[in-house]
Amino acid sequence: MIQIVWEFLARADAVPEFENAYGPRGEWARLFERFPGYGGTVLLRDTADRRRFLTIDRWESRRDFLEMHAGAAEEYARLDARFSALTESEHDVGVFEAL
Repeated sequence: MIQIVWEFLARADAVPEFENAYGPRGEWARLFERFPGYGGTVLLRDTADRRRFLTIDRWESRRDFLEMHAGAAEEYARLDARFSALTESEHDVGVFEAL
């Protein structure tokens, strides 16, 4: 199993909308769940900075993630463009393996 981690700084006026879009029942998760190997999304909020978040998307394998990304490239790009307005920054933390 792999876990893909992203860090976001949400705009102050967009925190609730960000939480809805990136949370475990948000539009990203609904896109991912249509593909084999998706194991769910966790959304974490920093206790010191209520605008700072981590998302953790679990996949059975990197191949599963890459197949989703290729199979949903247009919708993925559309969501990415649409939701970029909710954040001040976005950082790919990395891909991690559960031990």
